[in-house]
Order: sequence, then C-alpha cells, then structure tokens
Amino acid sequence: MSTTAKNIVIASAMAAAMTAAVAPAAHAAGKEKCYGVSLAGKNDCAAGPGTTCAGTSTVDYQGNAWTLVPAGTCADIEVPAMADGTERMGSLEALERDLPA
Repeated sequence: MSTTAKNIVIASAMAAAMTAAVAPAAHAAGKEKCYGVSLAGKNDCAAGPGTTCAGTSTVDYQGNAWTLVPAGTCADIEVPAMADGTERMGSLEALERDLPA
C-alpha cells in the first residue's frame, strides 16, 4: 500500500473515531447534531465530503455540516431563506442543499 493510501486510511479512521467519541458525549449532555444551520467555518466535526472536522465547512448553512444544539431544538431553528425564497430549517439528518460546488 502506498504512503498516500496509508495516510488516507489513517486520517479516515481518526475522523471516524473522533465523530464516534463526540456523539455519546453530546447525547449525555442533552445535545444533538443539527444539520444545515452552521455558518461557513463554524461547523462541528466531520461535515461531509470536502470537510474533515470542526470549522471546515465552506458554505453558510451547508446541508451536510452539523452543529451540536440542545436536544429537541434542531427542527425549530430557522435560518435565512435561500436566494430563490425557499425556506431553510435545521434537520436531524444531512441535507442535499447548500453543498459546496
């Protein structure tokens, strides 16, 4: 296996481990992941393709970027409407909107 491939495998494993470590701690603290509410560079860990961890989202309200919020509040978080007037809301699952180009 090449050095580049090994580095990718190691980085992926580390990202997965960090995400797994955050989820139980967040749940215990009464928090949940809320997708689509973070400003660019203000997301919590592992925002999806094109990002690696905290602060790496590149688009405001990026649909696959999440932030920890108090449990039960995500679906009530309103963010500014899209340019075409479509409303945005927080989601407990990754969204297909506002992804980086």
